[in-house]
Amino acid sequence: MLFRSLFETHQGTSPVVLAFPHTGTDVPDDIWERLNDNGRILADTDWHIERLYDGLLPNVTTVRATFHRYVIDANRDPDGVSLYPGQNTTSLVPETDFDGKPIWKEGEAPTEDDIAYRLAHFHAPYHAALAAEIERVKAIHGVAILYDCHSIRSLIPFLFEGRLPDFNVGTDMCRTCDKAIETATFEACAAAEGYTSILNGRFKGGWTTRHYGKPETGVHAIQMELAQVSHLATEAPPFALDDEKAARLRIHLKAILQRIEAQASKLKR
Repeated sequence: MLFRSLFETHQGTSPVVLAFPHTGTDVPDDIWERLNDNGRILADTDWHIERLYDGLLPNVTTVRATFHRYVIDANRDPDGVSLYPGQNTTSLVPETDFDGKPIWKEGEAPTEDDIAYRLAHFHAPYHAALAAEIERVKAIHGVAILYDCHSIRSLIPFLFEGRLPDFNVGTDMCRTCDKAIETATFEACAAAEGYTSILNGRFKGGWTTRHYGKPETGVHAIQMELAQVSHLATEAPPFALDDEKAARLRIHLKAILQRIEAQASKLKR
């Protein structure tokens, strides 16, 4: 499988930084050969999320990992600590998909040495790039607001009961951002007619949000997990984007980003 650079960065001057840790589908050939047929579906990708947000906020900075989360998950603690103790989840280098089914061929699961290599050569460079952009934006405005972009299938019994709401806002119970950012975001979600939303439900903010979100330093972070039913034609291969659904959703995503950006000038530096 052709492999490009580890990440793509677009530098803007807005106080908002968009991160995309799970939209990448690149898998190095040696790792691809170790995936089984189920793993090669790459089902747990955040399909088309970068397209959903494209052009919604002028001059926004974006950092997107191009490698797939089965290589290593850029939104997991590098020490392998679970953020959701007692609940099913996937690890730093997943052994299963979101349905709990194996993704590696027999005897080909990643070793500790594999994980250490991927931490150094994939996870760390992506976060170095993201951290650099956050600091650059903060130097311009005195504050930076990281908005971590995600999506997931709406029905995954292995991970959660019932149907996931369309908008899942995570702030680790408002620890990762100023209350005004949390309020502005969730009010925009709640006002989106025809959509459901929840604040700090099943997804309270992943490692990225919790690692960078330190309001006392001027860096605020918030996670948005979108149910894929809100924008995909079907939550199964080929995971095609539904253009009509996407167009409707983009209206509300734009309103969310504009509200967040408007808070920057009001935040304490």
